[in-house]
Amino acid sequence: MNLRPDPTFHATPKLAMEAPAETLAFTLMLSPDGSQPDGLAVVDVDPKSKSYGQIVHQVIMPNTGDEFHHFGWNACSSALSPLTGHAFLERRYLIIPGIRSSRIYIIDVKEPLEAKIHKIIEPEEVFAKTGYSRPHTIHCGPEGIYVSTLGGGGEDGTDGPPGMFIMDCETFDILGRYEMDRGVQDKQYDFWWNLPRNYMVSSEWGLPPQYENGIVPEDLLANKYGHSIHFWDLRARKNIQTIDLGENHQMALEIRPAHDPAKEYGFCGVVVDTQTLEGSIWTWWRKEDGTFDAKKTATIPPQPAAADDLPPLLKGFEAVPPLVTDIDLSLDDKYLYVACWGTGEMRQYDVTDPMNPTLAGKVELGGVVADTKHPNGGDFAFGPQMVEISRDGKRVYWTNSLYSSWDDQFYPGDEGGQMVMAHVGKDGGLTLDPDFYIDFPKGYRAHQIRLEGGDCSTDSFCYPSV
Repeated sequence: MNLRPDPTFHATPKLAMEAPAETLAFTLMLSPDGSQPDGLAVVDVDPKSKSYGQIVHQVIMPNTGDEFHHFGWNACSSALSPLTGHAFLERRYLIIPGIRSSRIYIIDVKEPLEAKIHKIIEPEEVFAKTGYSRPHTIHCGPEGIYVSTLGGGGEDGTDGPPGMFIMDCETFDILGRYEMDRGVQDKQYDFWWNLPRNYMVSSEWGLPPQYENGIVPEDLLANKYGHSIHFWDLRARKNIQTIDLGENHQMALEIRPAHDPAKEYGFCGVVVDTQTLEGSIWTWWRKEDGTFDAKKTATIPPQPAAADDLPPLLKGFEAVPPLVTDIDLSLDDKYLYVACWGTGEMRQYDVTDPMNPTLAGKVELGGVVADTKHPNGGDFAFGPQMVEISRDGKRVYWTNSLYSSWDDQFYPGDEGGQMVMAHVGKDGGLTLDPDFYIDFPKGYRAHQIRLEGGDCSTDSFCYPSV
């Protein structure tokens, strides 16, 4: 515990944007076939450094078969909450769950170039204390670490619905389930909140048999994946409203509320519309009567393609859906970045008017058919996937792996883990940095990124910007 608040905690998004720029990034490495242990790569992102754009340290785990996916900090700016915060915590540990093993690693990164394992929580403890499995998203709350899961109990994770649980942010003990009343919620994926307004929003992907061995085409065409977003009374831990986006809007994934808590809206990305093959962005907002609403505010069309150029899964459609697999919102709430993993696009939308996103920039890299190379000539396997934005909004980083079995279905024969970065123009627009290109060690793919000192999908703020 610190004697004063961690300097990387910021009361408002505006103050976070003015903080020193990141010099290091932490990126997950996964072994798609489980033949090697997964790992955490520490990447030099300081352009003044001689090792810029290189992996400068690795933490390799002692087990195989974890499949690292999403991860997060033990503490962040939410700790400054005036009601339930722990202001004297330290942003020191990364919480990394194995989505296949249900094992959780606590990594001490106080000295990033000497990062090491602090604690391992075995899957049996997760099962026993929560009844859940397949831990997925990590968010640091003001009083604890919140973890969403993709599986319930039982071997295949279908014995009861998945949900969320809470961990102690100092001891890392699992405290128990979050939900007191889940209502109709029976699938889980992402979640985030507006702390001062006391509500949380969560989304849906699918149950373990629907994703672990790859996408199930019959379930997709029958619209059996998640297509709802749920609103919760955060402190009462109660589902207060569910909005069905329409069963054709399959896989409502990332939830991105406005960072300024005075704004009561946010965004959700939908992977695919089974009627049109479009990807879409939805804006949700709170109405004057306190209830919520949601509206589709942007669509991204599929790209026509010859059947011979497509993987078996897509041949019958003769098109590549964009596959919106990640979105991220800059701290000033101005730009929403949309990863189109199928078509190989990173899109930048100006969402100054959240009800009318407008395309402000785009970078093409990878893609099922396009297979666009990096400006330095290097390959980019798969397409843009996990995206992270610097606090000042000037740099956008991304990697390429979605999930090992899905990678293999949509991009059969492709291999490799890459991480790239694009600069943001003064008035919008994206330009790939030709000198920043990381090709991960052979046999590893790359997934989520965290930035030193916090980033745009990590911290939630307790005070409005002025």
